[in-house]
Amino acid sequence: LAVNCLITFRSSDYWKRLMGGGQAAVEKEDAAQKKLWESLLKKYLIVYLLATLSDWLQGPYVYALYSDYKYSQHDIAVLFVAGFGSSMVFGSFVGGMADWGGRRLFVVVFSLIYAASCVTKHFKDFRILMLGRLLGGIATSLLFSVFEAWMIRAHADAGLKQYIGRSFSWAVFCNSIVAISAGLVANEAAESFPMTAIKEDVLYMGGYLNPFDIALVALVICGLAVMSMWEENYGESGETTKQQGSPQWYDGLRSAFVTTIRSTDIFLCGIISSLFEGSMYIFVFMWTPALREDKEDLPFGLIFSTFMVSCMAGSSLFSVLIEHMKGEKLAVYIFAFAAASMGCVAMSNSQITKFIAMLCFEATVGMYWPVMGTLKGAIVPESKRAAIYNLYRIPLNFIVLFSLLTDLTPTQSFSLNCTMLSVAALLQFILMNRRQKHGLMESSESAGADEASVSLLTSQEKKDDDHDVV
Repeated sequence: LAVNCLITFRSSDYWKRLMGGGQAAVEKEDAAQKKLWESLLKKYLIVYLLATLSDWLQGPYVYALYSDYKYSQHDIAVLFVAGFGSSMVFGSFVGGMADWGGRRLFVVVFSLIYAASCVTKHFKDFRILMLGRLLGGIATSLLFSVFEAWMIRAHADAGLKQYIGRSFSWAVFCNSIVAISAGLVANEAAESFPMTAIKEDVLYMGGYLNPFDIALVALVICGLAVMSMWEENYGESGETTKQQGSPQWYDGLRSAFVTTIRSTDIFLCGIISSLFEGSMYIFVFMWTPALREDKEDLPFGLIFSTFMVSCMAGSSLFSVLIEHMKGEKLAVYIFAFAAASMGCVAMSNSQITKFIAMLCFEATVGMYWPVMGTLKGAIVPESKRAAIYNLYRIPLNFIVLFSLLTDLTPTQSFSLNCTMLSVAALLQFILMNRRQKHGLMESSESAGADEASVSLLTSQEKKDDDHDVV
């Protein structure tokens, strides 16, 4: 916690004011622009953090609730697989629809869908719970695409592209605080009064359902907040598409797929993000059995809070490091350090060493979100942003399903993580060299490639390939 406080202070404007050469840098910032950015950031964070609060409240109690309903291990596994499968299949189409239907509108859709998913948890009926998992999968896809797409476009429209990295860093930092707070609130709520049947074997309330009810309230407030605080924005071709005629539900996904396949940079960015985020999911599933020895009781709540503090420190560290190197280069170091951390967890026999390595990995997670958000903001074309972000989640969900459906030991799981993160570091190095070669690293603070720049880069790639053949 002390290290986190020091890094956060180092990344703040207060540090710059204390240092002799930093005062001029702070004063150089346009006061009006900074005020506009702070207003935009506040609007974004209020809505985004309400959404993530609802997600953090539910996460720890999904399995516990199904177990309380006396479902077997196999039935619970089926429900979890259905959720990730839904995110992979249905979420991909819904994300594409958000680009031409409006990102603010689909945040409202997210709130409604996720709220409905919370309601289904009150029913001890496998079919209704399955419906809830399907709805939850769609909502998760929207949570990890539409919010970010809206924020990047809002920055671009306001002429605040240079603030995108800082906005991502603030979002990660505040989200970690929300995660810790949600864990404490959910724990108190779950223990406040036991689960009781309103209608025996059909409808229940209380116990592990209380966190879902609090999440439901947060989602209602989220939906109301986004309607009153956010302006609507689209992909650059969204309004044009609607004027030309009624778009098909699959148009966004098809267009995003073609764009991703044709652009090496967009494709590499997607594979890299899937590998890192896949390793995060495996880490979430396996850190408990990796730390537990001989069924020893551990303070899991305290450990989780420590992970979140490390994540906060990582997001603050990003703000410091990004002042001294380009995001593409920083990402290479982040992925390499994350791979080394997972390697330590896999090979070490010491629980203390494993725990320290896990804290280091969580710090890289805190750095990953802002650096990857900035890179995707520069590489992915605005017109297809939400669709491509959801397309990126397809290989991610394959990785998650693989980890759920195979019986890997903790050592095997963390070895797999080390391998995936090493590949991610290698691919990021290739991506960095490509962008440096084409003179695009200087634009890493921009808020999205347009269609012309993507087409130009694709054409240049073809010329390079022809030259290599000759």
